[in-house]
Amino acid sequence: MPQTTRRSALGAGSLILVASLATGGAAIAQEPVTAPEPPTGLTGSITISGSSTVQPISTAVQELFNVGSPGVAISVDGPGTGDGFALFCAGETDIADASRAIRPSEAETCAANGVEHVELKVALDGLSVITSANNQDLTCLSFNDLYALVGPESIGFGRWSDAQAIATELGSTTVFPDAALTITGPGEESGTYDFFVEVAIAPIAEARGQEAFTRPDYQASANDLTIVEGVAGTVDAPDTLGWVGFAFVEENLDRIKPLAVDGGAGCIEPTYDVISDGTYPISRPLFIYVNTTKAAEKPELAAFVDYYLAPGVIESVLQTVPYVGLSAEETQVAADAWANR
Repeated sequence: MPQTTRRSALGAGSLILVASLATGGAAIAQEPVTAPEPPTGLTGSITISGSSTVQPISTAVQELFNVGSPGVAISVDGPGTGDGFALFCAGETDIADASRAIRPSEAETCAANGVEHVELKVALDGLSVITSANNQDLTCLSFNDLYALVGPESIGFGRWSDAQAIATELGSTTVFPDAALTITGPGEESGTYDFFVEVAIAPIAEARGQEAFTRPDYQASANDLTIVEGVAGTVDAPDTLGWVGFAFVEENLDRIKPLAVDGGAGCIEPTYDVISDGTYPISRPLFIYVNTTKAAEKPELAAFVDYYLAPGVIESVLQTVPYVGLSAEETQVAADAWANR
């Protein structure tokens, strides 16, 4: 996968650089987008918590916003989508970053606690299946392969080859190496975990009469950088496996590599184009949820979300945070939802 020229997605600042995006193996220089001037003179505080996948976007917007209004104390952390919604629906935060849509049970908790909210889609992501950059054994895994390796029937598998029988039974032609298997992935508090299970594991598990979950015997973390560290492995132990958001892959291509994923239409490697058009089989939307009652009470919060959605802001951020922007129609839907809150 060709790399993108940019500042770190994990510490994106207000300087916006030109991105070189990958399409069909050719790098195409994109015109830089400059974020509009942020509002000035505001004070107060804003608390944002939730998805570690969305965290880099919100952090970059926060840094841009604070250029104009440094008197607004904005905290952004990423304990995971589920934990973020728990705080949000308890009224403890102003904004929930989310890498999946809110669940009915979570929405019921919000309602019970009087937390009214609006859902705003802000970008697209391709959940990326990764291995060590030193792993030469594999280039593509199918959903059947992923189920065999990390599904509910793979508990205790310590070697890739342990999953061979299940994968073959499911119709896979992949030949797994006879090598130690080390898995590092999101924990159950993560929206990345939920989406992975929903798309790649649940349909096969249900067809086989199994519960839909991943094997619990792997190193789990809500921190994407911890996952990257675990999957990077060593030269002597490169046969690792994990899954994270696209931005964290793009930032660490010297240590990890994305595997192409076959969801039934052949092996597709995550790139901007296939995530944008939805052909990558584990593409997903990214959201922020805003407490509308607090937005009515806190001018700084309303101004922050206004700025978050202002033309040019997310576009400029995505030059340093390598997710995929929304179409003009989807961008307008978010703007309308916020205006009509």
